Amino acid sequence: MSRNAKINTLLLLLVAALAVIPLALGLGDHKEEPFAGADGEAETAITEIDPDYEPWFSPLYEPPSGEIESALFALQAALGAGVLAYYFGLRRGRRQGEERARERAGAQVADAGVRGGADGGRD
Repeated sequence: MSRNAKINTLLLLLVAALAVIPLALGLGDHKEEPFAGADGEAETAITEIDPDYEPWFSPLYEPPSGEIESALFALQAALGAGVLAYYFGLRRGRRQGEERARERAGAQVADAGVRGGADGGRD
Protein backbone atom coordinates (compact mmCIF):
# COMPACT_ATOMS: atom_id res chain seq x y z
CA MET A 1 0.00 0.00 0.00
CA SER A 2 1.45 3.38 -0.97
CA ARG A 3 2.02 6.17 1.52
CA ASN A 4 -0.86 8.25 0.09
CA ALA A 5 -3.25 5.31 0.35
CA LYS A 6 -2.28 4.80 4.00
CA ILE A 7 -2.85 8.48 4.77
CA ASN A 8 -6.22 8.47 2.96
CA THR A 9 -7.31 5.34 4.83
CA LEU A 10 -6.27 6.85 8.15
CA LEU A 11 -8.17 10.08 7.40
CA LEU A 12 -11.26 8.12 6.37
CA LEU A 13 -11.15 6.12 9.62
CA LEU A 14 -10.73 9.35 11.60
CA VAL A 15 -13.79 10.92 9.94
CA ALA A 16 -15.83 7.76 10.60
CA ALA A 17 -14.72 7.80 14.23
CA LEU A 18 -15.75 11.45 14.57
CA ALA A 19 -19.22 10.52 13.33
CA VAL A 20 -19.67 7.32 15.35
CA ILE A 21 -18.03 8.07 18.72
CA PRO A 22 -20.55 10.74 19.88
CA LEU A 23 -23.41 8.38 19.06
CA ALA A 24 -21.75 5.36 20.70
CA LEU A 25 -20.87 7.26 23.88
CA GLY A 26 -24.37 8.74 24.12
CA LEU A 27 -23.16 12.32 24.14
CA GLY A 28 -26.12 14.66 24.25
CA ASP A 29 -28.57 12.09 25.64
CA HIS A 30 -29.38 14.46 28.51
CA LYS A 31 -30.60 17.15 26.11
CA GLU A 32 -34.04 17.50 24.54
CA GLU A 33 -32.44 17.93 21.10
CA PRO A 34 -29.07 16.16 21.37
CA PHE A 35 -27.53 17.44 18.18
CA ALA A 36 -29.12 20.87 17.78
CA GLY A 37 -27.33 23.44 15.68
CA ALA A 38 -25.08 26.18 16.98
CA ASP A 39 -27.81 28.80 16.52
CA GLY A 40 -30.12 27.00 18.92
CA GLU A 41 -27.34 26.44 21.44
CA ALA A 42 -26.39 30.14 21.31
CA GLU A 43 -29.99 31.21 21.79
CA THR A 44 -30.31 28.96 24.84
CA ALA A 45 -27.06 30.28 26.33
CA ILE A 46 -28.06 33.92 25.77
CA THR A 47 -31.49 33.49 27.39
CA GLU A 48 -29.84 31.78 30.40
CA ILE A 49 -27.43 34.71 30.81
CA ASP A 50 -29.96 37.51 30.15
CA PRO A 51 -33.62 36.45 30.10
CA ASP A 52 -34.73 39.96 29.01
CA TYR A 53 -32.48 39.96 25.92
CA GLU A 54 -34.24 41.04 22.76
CA PRO A 55 -32.67 40.21 19.35
CA TRP A 56 -31.60 43.13 17.19
CA PHE A 57 -33.44 41.81 14.14
CA SER A 58 -35.51 38.87 13.01
CA PRO A 59 -34.77 36.40 10.19
CA LEU A 60 -35.71 37.48 6.66
CA TYR A 61 -37.37 34.11 6.01
CA GLU A 62 -38.56 31.61 8.57
CA PRO A 63 -39.27 28.18 6.98
CA PRO A 64 -42.64 26.72 7.96
CA SER A 65 -41.13 23.45 9.21
CA GLY A 66 -37.88 21.84 10.24
CA GLU A 67 -37.91 19.59 7.19
CA ILE A 68 -37.97 22.56 4.82
CA GLU A 69 -35.22 24.23 6.82
CA SER A 70 -33.10 21.06 6.53
CA ALA A 71 -33.82 20.83 2.80
CA LEU A 72 -32.75 24.44 2.25
CA PHE A 73 -29.59 23.83 4.26
CA ALA A 74 -28.81 20.73 2.18
CA LEU A 75 -29.44 22.70 -1.02
CA GLN A 76 -27.06 25.41 0.17
CA ALA A 77 -24.39 22.78 0.95
CA ALA A 78 -24.88 21.11 -2.45
CA LEU A 79 -24.55 24.42 -4.28
CA GLY A 80 -21.38 25.24 -2.35
CA ALA A 81 -19.92 21.81 -3.11
CA GLY A 82 -20.82 22.24 -6.78
CA VAL A 83 -19.08 25.61 -6.97
CA LEU A 84 -15.95 24.21 -5.31
CA ALA A 85 -15.94 21.13 -7.55
CA TYR A 86 -16.32 23.31 -10.66
CA TYR A 87 -13.45 25.56 -9.55
CA PHE A 88 -11.06 22.70 -8.78
CA GLY A 89 -12.05 20.86 -11.97
CA LEU A 90 -11.45 24.00 -14.01
CA ARG A 91 -8.01 24.49 -12.44
CA ARG A 92 -7.07 20.87 -13.08
CA GLY A 93 -8.30 21.02 -16.68
CA ARG A 94 -6.30 24.18 -17.34
CA ARG A 95 -3.19 22.64 -15.83
CA GLN A 96 -3.61 19.50 -17.94
CA GLY A 97 -4.18 21.63 -21.06
CA GLU A 98 -1.00 23.58 -20.39
CA GLU A 99 0.96 20.34 -19.94
CA ARG A 100 -0.39 18.96 -23.22
CA ALA A 101 0.46 22.21 -25.00
CA ARG A 102 4.02 22.03 -23.65
CA GLU A 103 4.30 18.39 -24.77
CA ARG A 104 3.08 19.28 -28.27
CA ALA A 105 5.48 22.22 -28.49
CA GLY A 106 8.34 19.98 -27.37
CA ALA A 107 7.35 17.32 -29.91
CA GLN A 108 7.22 19.93 -32.69
CA VAL A 109 10.67 21.22 -31.75
CA ALA A 110 12.05 17.68 -31.67
CA ASP A 111 10.33 16.87 -34.99
CA ALA A 112 11.80 19.99 -36.60
CA GLY A 113 15.24 18.99 -35.33
CA VAL A 114 14.91 15.51 -36.84
CA ARG A 115 13.82 16.95 -40.19
CA GLY A 116 16.62 19.48 -40.14
CA GLY A 117 19.18 16.78 -39.48
CA ALA A 118 17.80 14.35 -42.08
CA ASP A 119 18.17 16.69 -45.06
CA GLY A 120 21.42 18.26 -43.98
CA GLY A 121 19.75 21.48 -42.83
CA ARG A 122 18.56 22.39 -46.34
CA ASP A 123 14.98 23.52 -46.99
